[in-house]
Amino acid sequence: MRRLINIALLALLAAAGVPALAAPPQYAAVTPLAAPLPFPASYGAHPDYKTEWWYVTGWLTGADGKPLGYQVTFFRSATPHDRANPSRFAPMQMIVGHAALSDPANGKLLHDQRSAREGFGLAYAKVGDTDVKLDAWRMVRDADGGYRVSVETPGFALALRLAPSQPLLLEGDGGYSRKGPQPAQASYYYSEPQLATTGTINRQGKILAVSGRSWLDHEWSSQVLDPAATGWDWVGANLDDGGALMAFQIRSATGGKLWAHATWRDASGKITQYAPDQVSFAPQRRWRSPRTNAEYPVATLLTTGRTAWRIVPLQDDQELDSRRSTGAVYWEGAVTVSRDGEPAGRAYLELTGYAGAMKL
Repeated sequence: MRRLINIALLALLAAAGVPALAAPPQYAAVTPLAAPLPFPASYGAHPDYKTEWWYVTGWLTGADGKPLGYQVTFFRSATPHDRANPSRFAPMQMIVGHAALSDPANGKLLHDQRSAREGFGLAYAKVGDTDVKLDAWRMVRDADGGYRVSVETPGFALALRLAPSQPLLLEGDGGYSRKGPQPAQASYYYSEPQLATTGTINRQGKILAVSGRSWLDHEWSSQVLDPAATGWDWVGANLDDGGALMAFQIRSATGGKLWAHATWRDASGKITQYAPDQVSFAPQRRWRSPRTNAEYPVATLLTTGRTAWRIVPLQDDQELDSRRSTGAVYWEGAVTVSRDGEPAGRAYLELTGYAGAMKL
């Protein structure tokens, strides 16, 4: 579902010098679609909507044969600033970036975060096609449909090429994805599973050539969560047979399910959509963070219809503290997936609202 993270606008906008407004700004509404999302226009930014993200995760393997997980996310958040202001200094959009590397050899998640207001070619999210930049971080879609992703952090650097191997997966109804009982609680959402991935990882001057598979989500919205929602569980899985599985549930403060959905494209290309009552997440094992004391269901049993998917983490400690950028602490990491007891694929699992209620 990626990604319903609370962009901590008050802190970011105050730092950017944006004055508070008496009346809330008006953002474009997400409504049911008369036709599926249009492409290629949908690849680019949608600045009239409040929040948007491009989110890529994947499993990589180097020459040593050891698995690594990675995550790179770019957020765009519209500010309350007057869009009629012609000044190039007017901070109308904020760009936020997260990057993480899961390496069992280290036993914990390596991650970095940054944020900046859009402008002067240093930070932007372009309309028309995917091209997002934040200082030296960038994600751009090329004419052949592939992506180049580059990130430099103090602890690691990624330089990856992602090539599509199958059609887009439109989530929900043609890309209109419900997130709650009210039709307005929704986003526009598509995924690109099974992206063939090659490139390099640089850790402390040591360059490792890697290859693997990635999953890309692009989602935008202005109003998503029900007032009773506190967080969500989400998984995006590249299946070994070439299929793809996305599932999520929105949770209440008591842990109950407020909404859920799943999309499964099997090896033959058949797509099955699962309604809220056909999707469940049942925790199998929990891990408590020594830093935040939050407890996460890092191993869980996902059920879609009559099919059971067992989810197990690559490593337990994959907690990401993004309080300096989005204001949130959440667990997001590489996991394996088995289907009815048999190995089925590799995925990423996101768990939010366990260290504190999520708010948009």
